Amino acid sequence: MHLITRLIALICIFSSIQSFATESLKINLRQADSIFLEKNYLLLASSMNIEAQKALILQSKLYPNPTLSVSFVAYDPENNKALHIGATGQKTAEIEQLFLLGGKRKAEIEMAKTNTGIAEIEFQKLVREIKFKLYSNLFSIGQQKKLIGIYDNQLTLLDKLLESNTLQAQKGNLPVKDLVRLKGAYLKLNNNRAELIKSYLDTQSELQTILRSTKEIVFDFSETDISKYINSTGLGILIDEMHKNHPELLLLEKDKALAEQYLNYQKKLAIPDLSVSANYDQQSSAFRNEIGAGISLNLPLWNRNQGNIKYGAFKLKASEYQFKALENELQSKLKNAFSFYSQTVNEYQKAKKLYNNDFEDTLIGMNDNFKKRNVSIIEFIDFFESYNDALTELSRIKTQLVNCAEELNLLTGKDIY
Repeated sequence: MHLITRLIALICIFSSIQSFATESLKINLRQADSIFLEKNYLLLASSMNIEAQKALILQSKLYPNPTLSVSFVAYDPENNKALHIGATGQKTAEIEQLFLLGGKRKAEIEMAKTNTGIAEIEFQKLVREIKFKLYSNLFSIGQQKKLIGIYDNQLTLLDKLLESNTLQAQKGNLPVKDLVRLKGAYLKLNNNRAELIKSYLDTQSELQTILRSTKEIVFDFSETDISKYINSTGLGILIDEMHKNHPELLLLEKDKALAEQYLNYQKKLAIPDLSVSANYDQQSSAFRNEIGAGISLNLPLWNRNQGNIKYGAFKLKASEYQFKALENELQSKLKNAFSFYSQTVNEYQKAKKLYNNDFEDTLIGMNDNFKKRNVSIIEFIDFFESYNDALTELSRIKTQLVNCAEELNLLTGKDIY
């Protein structure tokens, strides 16, 4: 009953995969890049933030609007007139313009430009983070798809062996324990396939979100695409590229520049602004229909913006410390990632030498010899499981190579691999 239950579960999983695969999107790396740059919602939102910051540059360039003030008599009790604003009535008008002194407007423009630069770097940072997930997941499903296909072929082979050996066991020509051993190998392989399918579907979900698609993503790649990730670039060059290109370091540099601009702006705010006005008074001044002019200026006696200036100075110092802390952290991460990458390259090169057509030929030979009873069930199952372990390990190494190289690209902020 247990075997029957597992077989039913396998059929259900296989059916779900078949229905899932009815619509597919076959892509290579170049096509994947194009799709995610065009359709990813997070990138679209980030690009809108850039445009929003550019709008603030436009806003910072605008001059303050003039202020127009008009007053008139609502009710004249001496002449018993409402709205007495004619030739014998009273009205005043004043227009006032504020002039920002000390380079405040220029400072606001510079801060707006820096904020736009920050938005652009954040966009590039997001692109790199999503690209890392995209490439890693593509190669993962590529390897998983291959393994699933191999497992399917092996399950078909074991099905046939189980059918023929069950008949032999019923006739008494095969020990029942050997048949049980063969069933155990089948169930183990079926378990491995079910776990692989679960991982495959999880990765598909992530890819469909990145590429904004409901279709099964089928990755078109070759062994050359994987071997291209082997690069002889040294650690010193990677560290230099990281200092020049890593988005988080560039962001902290922009933050530092913004902190300097903010401090400079707060110092400029201590400089009083000038207001110039012109006014007209019909009756109540020294002369009828008087036209006057005036200026006004804040006197910085008590509030000279001392607190904000001090705040800006501390924020600038904090940004300098944050940059140094992140620089040390990223350099340490890069060294460790490079060490792991170098180890993975060695594993990959050794695995390529060890795995060749002999594996496939030996599997076919073992299968034929087992059918002819030239090898025992124990020898056949041991080889069968060792063969699958080798395939799984080779798939792991290939996926790990891609992930390690893409992580180095992410840490350096440049496509080196």
